[in-house]
Amino acid sequence: MFITDTMDRFISRSYKWNCLVFKRGLFNTTIQLMAKRVKKGQAEGNAPKKLKLTNPGSWEHMILPAELEGQVDFNPVSQTADSRPWNLKIISWNINGIRAVVKSGKLAYLKFENPDIICLQETKCAEADIPEEAKFLDYHKYYNSADKKGYSSTALYSKKKPLSVSYGIDKPEHDNEGRVITAEYPGFYVVTVYVPNSGRKLVRLDYRREWNTDFLAYCKQLDSKKPVIVAGDLNVAHTEIDLANPKTNTKSSGFTPEEREDFSTWLDDGFVDTFRHFHGDLKGAYTFWTYMSNARKRNVGWRLDYFVTSERFVKNIATNSIREMVLGSDHCPIMLLVADETAKEEEEEEEAPITDNQVKEENVESKEVQVKKVDDSVVAEVSSENGTGA
Repeated sequence: MFITDTMDRFISRSYKWNCLVFKRGLFNTTIQLMAKRVKKGQAEGNAPKKLKLTNPGSWEHMILPAELEGQVDFNPVSQTADSRPWNLKIISWNINGIRAVVKSGKLAYLKFENPDIICLQETKCAEADIPEEAKFLDYHKYYNSADKKGYSSTALYSKKKPLSVSYGIDKPEHDNEGRVITAEYPGFYVVTVYVPNSGRKLVRLDYRREWNTDFLAYCKQLDSKKPVIVAGDLNVAHTEIDLANPKTNTKSSGFTPEEREDFSTWLDDGFVDTFRHFHGDLKGAYTFWTYMSNARKRNVGWRLDYFVTSERFVKNIATNSIREMVLGSDHCPIMLLVADETAKEEEEEEEAPITDNQVKEENVESKEVQVKKVDDSVVAEVSSENGTGA
């Protein structure tokens, strides 16, 4: 009996030990396979590389990422329908973490793109933690950070100082996630936005629809004053040609009937999806690819990033382009080229010759200043003689 019990305990312990060894071996094998897949994805440009500072130093010392050499026309020839050349470039990019894209060296692309206005989404960074390399030279900088650390957040950079800048959409229930920055210019508003995702199993779909309604109302309010350019990650693929696999994603966040319907309502209310305006039913044009399954190389993606503008502003747009060759995020940048008449008018005012009347007026003002200085000096001398202060 004793021998039997001992043998049973020995067999039981051996079985448990073998199971443990098997589980550990299976776990290690799984980790190794995952590592190989990630390494393969990195080699093919499908996933971010290890966070290593490849472009050390400040903004002016950054170099163009090697994969972009000879691949990007940074100064394209384009004009509006009435033959006006563009003079304003806007770039919008969901960078999926500003610190990560700085460390990867991919943010340097923006230096060579040299936009007039840069709209960034999902920076995932408080203003106090923005890396020095992301404090672009020659730009006015504006950040809207989420209350939750490392979440959402947006940024806007502008070479020309806006007339005004505001944050959020004046709705406390929406404005704690750092999703919107609005910059006002003489001829239009630029709104950079990171629209909420409906989440896995659509847990935030109801909230998303409330957001859609309130954000449209906000855009219409701005549009009543001057045209609006909305730039950002709108987290919706509007039609079936805006994603690679529409049939299998009808219940996925970003392609539900409700989200698509809300976007259609927006476009029916005086706004235009400028990419479709210029490129019609072009297929295979995406701005987002998951890091899994080698999706980017196979171009299995979604078009989630947009420039949506007031309908009356479209005449001022030369083109809308997707910079799909730019790496660094699971999204790529998009570009809008604009013929900004207000900028042209300002340039003409600066370059306008001074008239004879203006010279005379300036001479008169100069003489008045000189007379005042003489009078002040006389008063000072008299006061000094009388022993009083000036």
